[in-house]
Amino acid sequence: MGASLLHTGEIAKARDHLDKAITLYKPAEHRPRALLFGQDVRVAAVFYRSLALWRLGYPDAALTDAARAVADARDVGQAATVMAALALTSLTHIHCGNYALAKAQLDEVCILADEKSAMFWKVGATVLQGCISASIGNAADAVDMIASGIEAWRSTGASLWMPVYLSHLTGAYADLGRFDDAWRCIDEAMTVIQQTKERWYEADVHRIAGDIALRSPKSQAQKAETFFGHALEVARSQQAKSWELRAATSLAELRRDQGRGDEGRDLLAPVYNGFSEGFDTLDLRKARALLDALT
Repeated sequence: MGASLLHTGEIAKARDHLDKAITLYKPAEHRPRALLFGQDVRVAAVFYRSLALWRLGYPDAALTDAARAVADARDVGQAATVMAALALTSLTHIHCGNYALAKAQLDEVCILADEKSAMFWKVGATVLQGCISASIGNAADAVDMIASGIEAWRSTGASLWMPVYLSHLTGAYADLGRFDDAWRCIDEAMTVIQQTKERWYEADVHRIAGDIALRSPKSQAQKAETFFGHALEVARSQQAKSWELRAATSLAELRRDQGRGDEGRDLLAPVYNGFSEGFDTLDLRKARALLDALT
């Protein structure tokens, strides 16, 4: 239930269920069932909670859970549990800007997946490596890895996380100046969200759409503002403070560029001040730098 609620965007409820699952877990009774369920249940609950905590605005707690999930997975010693923990917590590290650590984990997943002939995990890790490439500006590599990875991902029968992959592919296409492809990908991400109700990335998909509207050859500030506004609405409805911070930062940047820096500061400051941790992570550093520039 926790995992399902996380992906449908009911983040706070997801955390409640995951907390309860972790509390109910008894190692002697439940650890042997990893073979039945695919992964150790406690490890799974912890890595899903890591993703929930980041969205709720607790980056440090999310990183603590990410490290805990990987350590516990290694202690369990089952390959499927180790691969899952390494792969899923890499997304937490990507969110926080810890790209080198995320890449190291995904490299390990690929090696282990080759050893175990685990195509699902090999494909998933490869697409996430492409997401890292997109995040650090290696757009050409990102397009190759994510586009081919999505095709292979679908061949396994999987559809989950498509909004994650498509949003990163959108950014890579934009970096290459391929805006028709960027719009195609972001439109597909929005369609997937509506069809599958996988809403946990919905706010950032709309924020990225706003960014594409601004970066396109014919910049459309009003269209971008609409996308950013919708991203804020979705983030707030999901209590997703980290998505809210990203959307507020993007809108504050637009206000600055419009000569309305005071409005941008007034929008971003209360969102930033709502955080109590994670100030060394990428998004919070960016927001702080923008606020300092707007002061």
